[in-house]
Amino acid sequence: MREKELRLALICYGGISLAVYMHGITKEIWHLARASRAFHKREPAPSPTAIIYARLLETIGKTTGIELRVLADIIAGASAGGINGIFLAQAIATGQSLDSLTDLWLESADVDSLLDPRAKASHRFSKFWATPLVWAFAGRQGATWDDDLDEETRDEIHGKLTRFVRARWFEPPFGGETFTRLLLDAFDVMEDQAAGPRLLPDEQPLDLFVTVTDFHGHPETLRLNSPPQIIENEHRLTFAFRDAPGEPTRLDSIENLTFAARATASFPGAFPPFTAAELDRVLASDKRPWPGRDAFLTRVLPHRAETELVDKAVLIDGSVLANAPFEPAIEALKLRPARREVDRRFVYIDPKPGIRSVKINRGGEADIPGFFTTIFGALSDIPREQPIRDNLEALEQRSARIRRMRLIVEKLRPDVEASVAGLFGRTLFIDRPTPARLAGWRQRAEERAARDAGHTYVSYCQLKMANIVDAAPALLRTAVVGDMATLAPQDFFARHDIAYRIRRLRFLGRSLAALENERPDANFEQVSVTLYRQLADYLDLEAAPNPNAELLALDGATDAALAEAIAGCPKGDRRAPLLAYLGFPFYDVATLALLQGEGFDEFDEIKVDRISPDEAQSIRTGGAAATLKGIQFNSFGAFFSRTYRENDYLWGRLHGAERLVDIVVSTLPASARIDRALIASVKQDLFHAILDEEAPRLTHIAPLIATLRDELAGGKTVSTGVDRDETTEG
Repeated sequence: MREKELRLALICYGGISLAVYMHGITKEIWHLARASRAFHKREPAPSPTAIIYARLLETIGKTTGIELRVLADIIAGASAGGINGIFLAQAIATGQSLDSLTDLWLESADVDSLLDPRAKASHRFSKFWATPLVWAFAGRQGATWDDDLDEETRDEIHGKLTRFVRARWFEPPFGGETFTRLLLDAFDVMEDQAAGPRLLPDEQPLDLFVTVTDFHGHPETLRLNSPPQIIENEHRLTFAFRDAPGEPTRLDSIENLTFAARATASFPGAFPPFTAAELDRVLASDKRPWPGRDAFLTRVLPHRAETELVDKAVLIDGSVLANAPFEPAIEALKLRPARREVDRRFVYIDPKPGIRSVKINRGGEADIPGFFTTIFGALSDIPREQPIRDNLEALEQRSARIRRMRLIVEKLRPDVEASVAGLFGRTLFIDRPTPARLAGWRQRAEERAARDAGHTYVSYCQLKMANIVDAAPALLRTAVVGDMATLAPQDFFARHDIAYRIRRLRFLGRSLAALENERPDANFEQVSVTLYRQLADYLDLEAAPNPNAELLALDGATDAALAEAIAGCPKGDRRAPLLAYLGFPFYDVATLALLQGEGFDEFDEIKVDRISPDEAQSIRTGGAAATLKGIQFNSFGAFFSRTYRENDYLWGRLHGAERLVDIVVSTLPASARIDRALIASVKQDLFHAILDEEAPRLTHIAPLIATLRDELAGGKTVSTGVDRDETTEG
């Protein structure tokens, strides 16, 4: 069985009340990750939904020979999307449930719960004259402001919206400490659950990033020609968390995660700006300590810590300056460990693509926005609607470099194969490798590659040496530099160049995958299993305090393991993996400079997938306008009705399930397609399972659930998904 990983880097936008919809999607990602782990470990799936995902993975294995594992190992979020990302990351790290966040969104994300007690109208006639401003807030002109509301929710929303508008003015209506306590309580409920298994392989790190805006900013020095330097204020912050291999299975402390969640979602005008003092007050009221407080604040606010003003940092919503945090997720790709074939996807959630707050009049021109429309547009819509073209172009440029490298490899292949054939074509025992023979053949191939490279080999060696020194542990760097000065290049590389060994095994893995696609009848399974097992040993050694001490011994073990695996192949299948392995030095000389410091760990093209109502139309067409309620009132709609929040959460799960099936299926090669009718059946089963799981909780939308059941039972057509090339955006 050929192993493959589908790795998801998840980007969670800010979306105000549409965060409830996005939580439904992240909950579905959590279900898929749990199902994948259970399937990989041959354990029972932990929920009805997970059972269906596990069944899909099992079917893929049986019909295509690919054992697929789905991982979410990079998460980046802004604003309320940051809250969703933090809770999802903690659930992946601890194996705990996301239900506490579901309860927070459904029960507590309501204007009546969030209003600061001091902000509420003092009596029923307070600011009664202000009620007409509801129209402006709702973005309505001329028509009755509540024309679009559902009949059963009109009175509820009218009352809440009126109370909201009549609350205190010129100060944030929502309580900062109220919000902080809600987040803290949700993390506490999550913490009280028994920890489950981590939803990533033991060796795989989990990276989380949330964006925050430093209101006052901190000075940054910029170097120029004239004047020599200038000082500018930097307001962008990114809080980074990592659950690294070998560390306790927990992303971070509850207090630290609460700090990050409250800071990233400090929506300007709605909540007061956030400071560490606010969390201090909430914790003090519970007589609760904050272990590691100073160390954490120093880490996430280093520029403030340098001036001893860390307690004075005023933080507001991360979406003000970075609503689509692709950049830190892209940065996290560098030197990502990969022990098997990887398909990397960037998946971003856009709850209302194409829906904008600007109104177009009958003449086809945009109306001039009024006072309230301008304010709320500046605070909520404009940052969230900036195109992500720059991010997609950065990913495409990276993929273009990879394509160029692969093209170079393809162009080099005839010459490399001729060189290798010239070395080993007359070797009597080429189809009977032994550890000693394989070690000798490797050395001969490396010497020939150096000789053929000519003058370019000098720059290749210098680049390798610089990379080795940069990667060396601090305590060993002096010794490494000393060896570089005294040893011959080949001896130095033999003692220190672990990265070269890792690249060689990666290259062999990709070559085997290509050979398997070209020759479905070939049998390289044992070679593939062996090389990734040995690769894992090199990766473990690379992370050791003194990796060089055992490097030569591991080389011998790898030669022995690969020689045995290749010798165990059918005779006609032995030559191809052997020549790919021995040909690697020729390719490495030509391609190392193209890597541009990114490493060879996950050096494959990146595809970008979007999850939004526009792509998920198996049940309802029409996108967000036909399914979501939170888009009302400039995306504040779901904060005014439990019914609206239940609606959006359910559609989030349904849309998430549909798109995740599409993404999983799209990772299969063209030669291993899954029957479209089977895909439709899987989606149908998932929809039924989600409705069954959520019906007891979502009592306010029982009519919608009943309608969906009728539509599904009535044989409503379910989309079979999109073709592999159509599921990506970049």
